[in-house]
Amino acid sequence: MNQPRWLDADEMRAWKAFLAATALVNRQVDHQLKEEMGLSHLQYEILVRLNQAPEAELRMTVLADALLNSKSGLTYQINQLEKAGLVRRRTCPTDVRSIYACLTDAGRTMLQRAAPGHVTAVRQLFIDLLTPSQLAELADSLEKVAVGYHQQRE
Repeated sequence: MNQPRWLDADEMRAWKAFLAATALVNRQVDHQLKEEMGLSHLQYEILVRLNQAPEAELRMTVLADALLNSKSGLTYQINQLEKAGLVRRRTCPTDVRSIYACLTDAGRTMLQRAAPGHVTAVRQLFIDLLTPSQLAELADSLEKVAVGYHQQRE
């Protein structure tokens, strides 16, 4: 049996820093959105994705994939957003198995109200702590990680 390639000190430092930064930023962003708007970070991201989609709607499977979330986890979140009147569901006229999540006017309004506080938190916790070159290098690096993940799944 082959031995794993153990992490050296620099690799371990990078891994621990990545874990700490993502956990801390996600926790604070989630807290800010819940305190100010009563939304989780995932619910906010659902509203963002729907708002950016053509006709403000996406097939549930496409939305789950875009959010890197399970279909059952997304269904729960959509249920909560639907109860709040922020999204609605509709079936596809040509494929009754396909369900679409659709942003409502109330959802769009909520997103417009939530965005300023969210962007302020993201800037304070992440963007403004790094130089433009650090941000570009980080974005390039994390995009490579995401591409590698998707390539391994194919």
